[in-house]
Amino acid sequence: MSEPLLAIQGLSAGYGAFQALFGVDLRVAEGETVAVIGANGAGKTTLLRAIAGLVPATAGTVRFAGADLLAVPAYRRVAEGIALVPEGRRLFPSLSVEENLLVGAHGRRPGQWDIGRVLEVLPVIEPLLSRPAGVLSGGESQAVAIGRALMSNPRLVLLDEASLGLAPVVIKRLYAALPDIIGGGTTVLIVEQDIGQALALADRIVCLLEGRVSLTGTPASVDREDITAAYFGKVRT
Repeated sequence: MSEPLLAIQGLSAGYGAFQALFGVDLRVAEGETVAVIGANGAGKTTLLRAIAGLVPATAGTVRFAGADLLAVPAYRRVAEGIALVPEGRRLFPSLSVEENLLVGAHGRRPGQWDIGRVLEVLPVIEPLLSRPAGVLSGGESQAVAIGRALMSNPRLVLLDEASLGLAPVVIKRLYAALPDIIGGGTTVLIVEQDIGQALALADRIVCLLEGRVSLTGTPASVDREDITAAYFGKVRT
């Protein structure tokens, strides 16, 4: 079996004295889309931040494309091909949309993604290019945040809470664009509280419960009762 693009083993991480992850194992193959689900406080965002290098690991290993990442700073992980779309978008509000996209291209890897390609898959951005990012709606901001991540030509996109705070029609439009991104060969690890969207998009789902993996499987191999039990820690009868 070939080595996965992302291989995590025994990962523990947290914030100071607070531990959020406890011995997490996760493997993501090149080109795969994996959805991480779980209740608030389950450790989903911490997992993505630990992969991106923004939260230090206290135990375990994180390997990307065969290389150990634990000693690699966050900015170098971007150059290696990992891009985080953070919860809350985190755009630069005083910069224009185009300038925000260009920030994502700083230190970029060679590849297919440039402004033209981003506008093809996320056409909602095109009429916004000269607009300050601080005046965008939630859906527009999320599209720009995804576009900014793509501008680095990542091998792996970490997409945190893609639909959080967005209207259903905006979520539908956003998810309609993701197959074009994935179809280009980009590997995606997405944190999503909308279980229906996660099951429809992902090749595999991973559920976290109190910082530990409580379920993993393909959408076809798990049912709603399995997910509910893993999500809330209930024992099936």
